[in-house]
Amino acid sequence: MDANLKKQNEQEIHRVFSALQAAWNEHNGSAFGQCFTEEADYVTFNGQHLKGRQAIAEVHQKLFDGVLRGSLMTEGGSIQIRFLNADMALAHCVGAIKLRWQRKAPKNRDSINTNVLIKEKDGWKIAAFHNCRIQPPNFIQQWFMK
Repeated sequence: MDANLKKQNEQEIHRVFSALQAAWNEHNGSAFGQCFTEEADYVTFNGQHLKGRQAIAEVHQKLFDGVLRGSLMTEGGSIQIRFLNADMALAHCVGAIKLRWQRKAPKNRDSINTNVLIKEKDGWKIAAFHNCRIQPPNFIQQWFMK
């Protein structure tokens, strides 16, 4: 991929994640869903599998109206992008959710998500999203890694 095109695509992908964060912080499930392809797969940090833009939007709106009311998505780090081809990219993002009663997001709420993005007629969209908490290895895992 040409260096200028790569830079342009990276900027467009960064805008997708900025729109995702803005939609979360505005508690707008519909706008959140618009960052995804029509048939997107979304796996939450606890393993729930949402299928399709509409389900992603509806579930997030329920969360925004309920337990995540007043929450904010915070930026936790860089977005690492790797192009698989001219119209498909893999992106890893780090972030956290600050609940309305918290001054800042606790460190144990940091998450990393893996995203597959595809370039559609109207721009880049997330086709697959998998989120999980960042946790240090526990004692047993540390023991096995020796």
